[in-house]
Amino acid sequence: MIQDLLNMNGYGFYVWTAFIFTFFNFIILYAIIKIQFEKEKKKFILKFGALNSKQASFAKSQSINREILSNISNI
Repeated sequence: MIQDLLNMNGYGFYVWTAFIFTFFNFIILYAIIKIQFEKEKKKFILKFGALNSKQASFAKSQSINREILSNISNI
């Protein structure tokens, strides 16, 4: 029964290798995106972490910064 499921009428080798390849690529893609996100978050904190109140209000008024700040608060 399990052997029939794994064999899939002779197509099992192709199906399982494609599944493993896809799963492996998703894991690599997730790791790359997570590393890049952490780098960008550090750059953002270095740039906007030590602002005075006037600079902070100006940075919050910009749309791209507003979007970044809303995403950071959800993490």
